[in-house]
Amino acid sequence: MQPTLRRASGFALVGTLSVAAPVLGRAAFVPFAAVAVLAAFAITDGPLFELFARPADRREGQLNGLTGFALAAAGLAILATEIGLPTDLFVAAVLVLAYGNLGKRLVAETTDNPFLGTAGFAVAGSVAGVAGQVAIASLTSSPVLAPRFAFLAVAGTLVAALFREMLFERDDPLVMLSTGMLLWLFDALANGVGTVDVVAALAVTVALGYASYALGAASVAGMLSGVLLGLLVIVFGGIGWFAVLITFFGVGSLSTKFKYEEKKRRGIAEENEGARGTGNVLGNAAVALLCVILFAGSGSLPLDGGLFQYAFAGSMAAALSDTLSSELGGLYDNPRLVTTLERVPPGTDGGVTWQGEVFGLLGAGLVGGVAFVLLAGVSPLGAVVVTLGGFAGMTADSVLGATVEGPRFGNEAVNFAATFVGAVVSALAAFALVLS
Repeated sequence: MQPTLRRASGFALVGTLSVAAPVLGRAAFVPFAAVAVLAAFAITDGPLFELFARPADRREGQLNGLTGFALAAAGLAILATEIGLPTDLFVAAVLVLAYGNLGKRLVAETTDNPFLGTAGFAVAGSVAGVAGQVAIASLTSSPVLAPRFAFLAVAGTLVAALFREMLFERDDPLVMLSTGMLLWLFDALANGVGTVDVVAALAVTVALGYASYALGAASVAGMLSGVLLGLLVIVFGGIGWFAVLITFFGVGSLSTKFKYEEKKRRGIAEENEGARGTGNVLGNAAVALLCVILFAGSGSLPLDGGLFQYAFAGSMAAALSDTLSSELGGLYDNPRLVTTLERVPPGTDGGVTWQGEVFGLLGAGLVGGVAFVLLAGVSPLGAVVVTLGGFAGMTADSVLGATVEGPRFGNEAVNFAATFVGAVVSALAAFALVLS
């Protein structure tokens, strides 16, 4: 057995201590605090040191990795016993990371394929997350809520896997704490999660996630971001919301791949053969994710939930409008700077062509049409509102590109701002014209 696999197995065993939380009560943090103290001050050599030591630990002569892992688990245990974090979510957050890492290491024994390694993390983490929640339910004589357990375990695993892709192995404590906090939020919003919703969400998002990676439309981190986003959108919004989301990702990815070699010659092609990374996914969809979360919690807000529906569609219309304007409009000559209309070289930030503007309007209209067909309560006028919001977001992207985009305000920030404009314009127009 490789040292990395033995180490992952050791961390998984330490993580399993969390299952004793219902028995220990307010002392649930004690086993992890004890492990942290031993790792920091007592275990400096010998078999246990060799079992848990990462390369950096060996250089420094201390088990800093195990210390951080145990302290993070102890912190979550205190949140569970003193602040109100559900105990099963504390256990799930610890186990999805510990056993997810073990699953990834098991796969690494036979292949270094990044997708298969991530799949190993996802499967092992999800199974461990469900098992941990079931164990806590059994120990506390609580009902076993299979759909809820499955949704939270998979969502937590995707969060942990995504953060692990973005950060480093030594950042596991941050990953664990972040996973626990987000699971707390997801649990608060996931009222009445049904079996059909969860099964459909998992089947659709996993299949599309694999397809996006296999076709080169997304990196591993980008795939994880998209799958997590799709899962949350289906569970918190519904299949219609997901259809709007996938309209952007599907059509946008096709437009990115369209005449890619010609775009490379013109100097306007996306990096990494057009594969979307986490920054690209979140830059275009972070506003949409915020909208669906606010929609899920709109019952406790003094606002019509329909506003968030229009904001969601408007942000996606802006994202697709901007993507088509850039990817298709960039294939035409004689772009002009949107602020002064002077001619600029292809690929200049803020440079637009009239063909790109037309493609952008068509993209916004496509999202508006999908929203009209599949989102409850979106009227023909509502579809027009979404289209106008999308076009406004595309225009904002061009203006920001011409004025502020640069090292301090990168492309992802511009995309975020554009989708925010699309969301706000659509929501305000819907409030004035549709929902009033």
